[in-house]
Amino acid sequence: MKRFLPFIIVILVALLAIGGGTFLYFSKRSANAPPKFTRPAGDAGGIVHTLGPADAAVTLEEFGDFQCPPCGQLSEPINQLQKQHNLRVIYRNFPLANHQWAKDAACAAEAAGKQGKFWPMHDLLFREQAVWSQSTDALALFSAYAGMLQLDLDQFKKDMESQEVQEKVELDRRRGAAIGVKTTPTIFLNNEALTVEQMNPTQLPEMVEAAVKKAKPSS
Repeated sequence: MKRFLPFIIVILVALLAIGGGTFLYFSKRSANAPPKFTRPAGDAGGIVHTLGPADAAVTLEEFGDFQCPPCGQLSEPINQLQKQHNLRVIYRNFPLANHQWAKDAACAAEAAGKQGKFWPMHDLLFREQAVWSQSTDALALFSAYAGMLQLDLDQFKKDMESQEVQEKVELDRRRGAAIGVKTTPTIFLNNEALTVEQMNPTQLPEMVEAAVKKAKPSS
């Protein structure tokens, strides 16, 4: 038995190494996997900001952060895809803690929304992202953008600071966290989460076109 003991030890060490490597592989794969959409049936999730028809064949739902560069890169492509395919687009706020102005920007968009200008502010914030995200006083720029959109500035500032707007942003963030959203952008096409690789200006149009074809009844 002693003659075989070294061989047994070597085999056991090899098995442990293989098992550990397999565990790490699947743990890493699971961590990078897209979130699964677990919203209960019939729960609209407090949908507020939408573009396109409610009965569209394809719904694109984005959890975004106005200070997130990849979100900014996708903003205009999503607008173009919405028009091209008549998509239903839903936007939800998911400001990340490591972005200094992300929550304030979300509040600015929500405050503009209370005056019927959510989407114009949404587009403007993403278009000017490189400017305000590097500013030491982004709040002043948000007020300037509100002026460009001809909003009531006093009301805009009050709404930005209001508990209602703060809670709306936080509610979006909590809803995202509840279904596994961890970073931005996170995009769902007809409730199916896209991978990180699919969420770029090159791949996203291909994914939308595939979803549109899938949704169309075969003739």
